[in-house]
Amino acid sequence: MERRFYDELAQTGLRGDMLSDELSLRILTSSTVELLPLLDAAYQVRKKYTGKEVQLHIINNAQNGYCPEDCHYCAQAKSSDADIEAYPIKSDEEMLEEAKCAYESGAFRYCMVFAGRGPSKTRVEHLAGLIGKIKSRYPIQVCLSAGLIDNEAAQTLKQAGLDRLNHNLNTSERHYPQICTTHTYQDRLDTLHAAQTASIELCAGIIVGMGEKEKDVIEVAKTLRKLEVQSIPVNFLIPIPGNALSDAPDLNPEYCLRVLCLYRFLNPRAEIRVAAGREVHLRSMEVMALYPANSLFVEGYLNTRGASRKQTLQMIKDAGFTIKADRALEELLKQEDEAKDLLTIDDSKTLLKDVKDLRPQM
Repeated sequence: MERRFYDELAQTGLRGDMLSDELSLRILTSSTVELLPLLDAAYQVRKKYTGKEVQLHIINNAQNGYCPEDCHYCAQAKSSDADIEAYPIKSDEEMLEEAKCAYESGAFRYCMVFAGRGPSKTRVEHLAGLIGKIKSRYPIQVCLSAGLIDNEAAQTLKQAGLDRLNHNLNTSERHYPQICTTHTYQDRLDTLHAAQTASIELCAGIIVGMGEKEKDVIEVAKTLRKLEVQSIPVNFLIPIPGNALSDAPDLNPEYCLRVLCLYRFLNPRAEIRVAAGREVHLRSMEVMALYPANSLFVEGYLNTRGASRKQTLQMIKDAGFTIKADRALEELLKQEDEAKDLLTIDDSKTLLKDVKDLRPQM
């Protein structure tokens, strides 16, 4: 492929023009589209909007298990037999302490996730109070994932100071019945629209590797563009034993990087997060994800461990990137013990979090 092709691709992203489905499919699958110049083209778009800055997110699994939904990818689903550490909602004191630790660890955003179909009015009011306390104590962005919400709940959360609501689409409308039967794709869209009506920023993304086709990956990217989603987590399925989706997906580092590039071209202004599964599926090419993506999680994911904070910070520094935080990257690295808790991620093994990971303040 001539260099002009990649230059034109970068210019298309920089202008914010839409890619055709045909070109999107070529980016994902064509052997004539080479990976390194593709990454460079995506980086030109990323650099315009976010420079060399990386946003760090820390996720708080604020309630583990007890979920009535049957999302096939989730260890907390009623249909899952995964060996998780189930517990009801954490106390406010525990979550406030974790917010403090997230801020002191250099996180730009603190993400609280609550299992369940959706919060009751009483829980919404409780969450609003908690969000208000966090925002009054720490200069950190707050994102909430609490299931399906309506307009009234969204307004209450906005008034409390919620910055962003997470509710992933996960896959296309066509493929959705294959991964969940207890709620619909439209239910998820309705939740995103409720947040938008309340002027809450949106965080919504995809899980790649659930048996979808390339056309589904493209459709989700274009739907997120239409919704003008500010933050897009791109997850790669972690096969957890006991889940309905427990077989290892047919993913390789190059395909994962192509997905990230496509999402950057189709959503040039968005925060693109290389999220769950990056260590498992990108393997030795993990650092390359920073060229299309500009954010990631530290300290693992909802129910599974990831690379240690030390590893992640060192990777960012070694690649010449910076972080969006009140503290310098070098300062954060100094406070880390010399790789005392490094994890080696083995793609043949899922590392579920234990109670010490899930409730560090206990």
